[in-house]
Amino acid sequence: MKTRGWRQFIELCRHAHSEEELERLFELLFTLDEQEQLATRVELLRALLKGDKPQRTIAEQLKISIAKITRGSNALKTISPQLRQFLQAHL
Repeated sequence: MKTRGWRQFIELCRHAHSEEELERLFELLFTLDEQEQLATRVELLRALLKGDKPQRTIAEQLKISIAKITRGSNALKTISPQLRQFLQAHL
């Protein structure tokens, strides 16, 4: 279920001309707390994809719950091989 607003958000991101412009857009759209949550989610995905640490260690290092680790792990189980390859290349 993708809303019209979500699609507009994706389009805005696609049309950003530079990393700086994209960062300014994100600063406008996301609170500092939301930015931190997104950053933590990216760090979590990177750690899970790397696969060299137990989930409990990841949770301690990122200061997040095991439930969040589980949600991230379960989300990775549903992605396509192409998306996994993209994430591994860019994270």
